Formats: sequence, structure tokens, C-alpha cells
Amino acid sequence: MNRESFAAGERLVSPAYVRQGCEARRSHEHLIRLLLEKGKCPENGWDESTLELFLHELAIMDSNNFLGNCGVGEREGRVASALVARRHYRFIHGIGRSGDISAVQPKAAGSSLLNKITNSLVLDIIKLAGVHTVTNCFVVPMATGMSLTLCFLTLRHKRPKAKYIIWPRIDQKSCFKSMITAGFEPVVIENVLEGDELRTDLKAVEAKVQELGPDYVLCIHSTTSCFAPRVPDRLEELAVICANYGIPHIVNNAYGVQSSKCMHLIQQGARVGRIDAFVQSLDKNFMVPVGGAIIAGFNDSFIQEISKMYPGRASASPSLDVLITLLSLGSNGYKKLLKERKEMFSYLSNQIKKLSEAYNERLLHTPHNPISLAVTLKTLDEHHDEAVTQLGSMLFTRQVSGARVVPLGSVQTVSGYTFRGFMSHTNNYPCAYLNAASAIGMKMQDVDLFIKRLDKCLKAVRKEQSKESDDNYDKTEDVDIEEMALKPDNVLLDTYQDASS
Repeated sequence: MNRESFAAGERLVSPAYVRQGCEARRSHEHLIRLLLEKGKCPENGWDESTLELFLHELAIMDSNNFLGNCGVGEREGRVASALVARRHYRFIHGIGRSGDISAVQPKAAGSSLLNKITNSLVLDIIKLAGVHTVTNCFVVPMATGMSLTLCFLTLRHKRPKAKYIIWPRIDQKSCFKSMITAGFEPVVIENVLEGDELRTDLKAVEAKVQELGPDYVLCIHSTTSCFAPRVPDRLEELAVICANYGIPHIVNNAYGVQSSKCMHLIQQGARVGRIDAFVQSLDKNFMVPVGGAIIAGFNDSFIQEISKMYPGRASASPSLDVLITLLSLGSNGYKKLLKERKEMFSYLSNQIKKLSEAYNERLLHTPHNPISLAVTLKTLDEHHDEAVTQLGSMLFTRQVSGARVVPLGSVQTVSGYTFRGFMSHTNNYPCAYLNAASAIGMKMQDVDLFIKRLDKCLKAVRKEQSKESDDNYDKTEDVDIEEMALKPDNVLLDTYQDASS
């Protein structure tokens, strides 16, 4: 209510009580005003009443929510289901215009304001996470792979001769297909093994630039966040190569915002060389539903070019989700999550190390990977080739998600390209292994339950391999979820393989 409404209310209720309510309302409005003035994530998270008040105030600025609106066009924000309307807080028009995803819509001032505020808050969080000199970013309603494609398509107009993208190998399908979808030919650079780690072959990258010719290379497509034993690319050195040869540099930072090490690599790469854009997922870094990403960079005009390359309007759902999340957490809440993630990484590492040693296995030494861990499965692989995959299937059927096993010699064809040793990021990694990761939001009980179930699965696989009698197995222990499908059938095995790839 405005001042006149409160004054009218004083004729019905004691003025002292109305003034008290007015002051309470002002406290909400004060938070909203600070957000609009500063464009930064508040230090402390908002309560739900402030959030819903803010969203309601924005929504009634859109024409579909005007009391006297008369829509006679083909896109008037009509929604058949009231449930759908409530799900989206009545933000129906989406964001952007036909020529620019960041443009303001005349009939959707509230949605446009939501978009601008969200981009501003996300930029603030990226700086807080470690990339202090980033100049611009925007939320795009596509996941990481398609967002990378958008970056490559934008570069096409700037580099008409280019047809190759140099790509240090990372066995993840969407980032590979992002180059194919954009119409370019990926040039795969195999990683080099240094100890247990798979690292960027800088000499091979530079040699390939010289062989193909810089004008024919669209960009170098590097990666930060990845599954161990692969570690983040040598971003600083790659950025220097890009600067020396005048080649753009696009970084796949899929779940790297939660890692201070990944963000530091991006910051340093931009400082000493060239990074044109870096792309990160919303769901992996901010715990929102899948469907959005952030494209960020150090050249304001280039990031604007990318936003203008997006054809048509876009869904506001990813922007709305991340806005609600960041306002609920506040910068202090997000920093707390980042701190807890680091602590869980150390805890997970210690617990896996203890368990692996009990089975004569080894936690691979991958100090340059700040999120993912890998444990050898040599003893399983030595006994039976299928035992590794069977272990993964057992974990999957026991509702352990995210962990994946990587057998030796797997071959996979992706968009016409055949990869040997697929999922291991190299043709011939020395051993089979199991991956686990400590991502944002993980709790100690998640680690403890994973270790418990992994222990049971390892015991079961070994007993089956050694053909020990089932009579020796105590079937009375954890009869419910803990004893699900110790020996998975082919359907479960196939389901696990699809999920892990």
C-alpha cells in the first residue's frame, strides 16, 4: 500500500497500529531500494516475504498483469493454466526482444528489470568468487553446451576464414558437440600424463596453431572443471599462446564458479594473456534447475555481441530461479556454501583414501583438481573386465548418483569422432578408476553414506569374483535400500552406463 492507503486505513484501525504496519512495510522496501540502487547481491539473504513482495511488484509492471489490459496481438502473455502462471510468478513475456536477449521489452518492464538485476547480481557473485576484473555477463536460458555454441557462432563473423577449434581433450559429450553444432571441426589435442594427472600438452597446442595457421583457427576451447585424473587446463599458458597468435580463447568453466582455484586460473589467464569468454552452468554452481548458463568476459562489447547473436526472446525462468536463490542466500550465504564445499572436499578425500587403502587400492594424486577425486580399481580390473562396470551399476541401483566408474579400453563415437579410452580423457590411462566429486551443497552425511555403500559394493564384487559362498554374506544387515540388487541384470547395467556417459 502507498501513503494514501495507509492514511485511509487509520480511519478504520488505530493510527498507532497502522503506523507500525507502515514501518514494517518500509523495512521491506528499503531492502528492495538498496538492491535497485547498488545492483549487488545483499550481504544477508532476504526472507520469503520480502522476496515475494519484490517479485509481485515486478510482475504487475508487465502488461499481461495490467487490470485494464486489452491485448490484440499474437503474444500477449496469455496463460491457460493458473498453476503455470503461479509457477512463474506471472512473469509470462520472457526476457529480451527479437534482436537482443538483453534488450528491454516495452510491454514487460518488470521482466526486463528482473533480467537486468539478475545479470548484475551474477556479475557481483563472479567477482566475489575470484574473477575480479570481469566486465560483463548475462544469463542465457540454455545449458553450458549450447551456450558455448553461441560463443563460437559469434566468433564466426569475426573470423570468416576459420574452420578449426583447438580443443585439449575432455571426455564430456556436450562440450565436444557444441563445436560440431556450430559447424566447426574440432582438433583434439591429447593430454599428457604427469604422475597421475592428465595435463594440457602446450607444445602440441602451439604446434597445431602453427600447422593450421592462426587465421584458420576459430579459437582455443579450454576447460577448467573436469573429472579427475584430468585437471584444469593450463589456462595462463594457453591465454599467452592465444594472445601471441591473435586467436580467441573460450573457456568451459561448467562448474568452476564454486572453485576458487578454477576462478583464479581464469583471472590469471586474462591478466597475462587472452580470454574472450568463459561459460558456467547455473544448476551446477547455484543449485537451481537445469536450463541456464552464464556467459561472462573481460571485453564488454564482445559479451554484448554474443547476447545479440541469440535469436528472439528467451525464457525468464533461469533468470528468475537464480535471482530468487541469490537473494535468499545473500553473498554471505553463498560464501558459506563455498567454504563448506572446500571442507567437504577435504573430508571426502580423507574418507576415500582410508577406504581405498583397506582394499589395496589408491587415491590418485591429483592436487590440481579442486573438485573431483579418483580411486584406482586395479584389483577389480585384474580379476574381471566387467567387474568395474558392475561396481558402477551396483552403486547406481543403491541410489548413489554422481559417482562413475571408468573401465579400461572403452571406445565411444561422438558425432562421427571415435575416442579410445572414452571417459578417461586419454587413449590409454594406466588403470581403471572410480570418480567422486565434492560439489556445492554436499553435506557430511552424503559423504558418510557414500562411503558406507561403496564399502558394501566393493565387498560384494570381490566376493562374487572369488566365488565365495553366498552363505558367508550377512543378509540381515541393512535389508532395505542397502541390499538392493547386489548383482545387477543387463538392464540395470545399461542404465548405469547411459547415466555415467
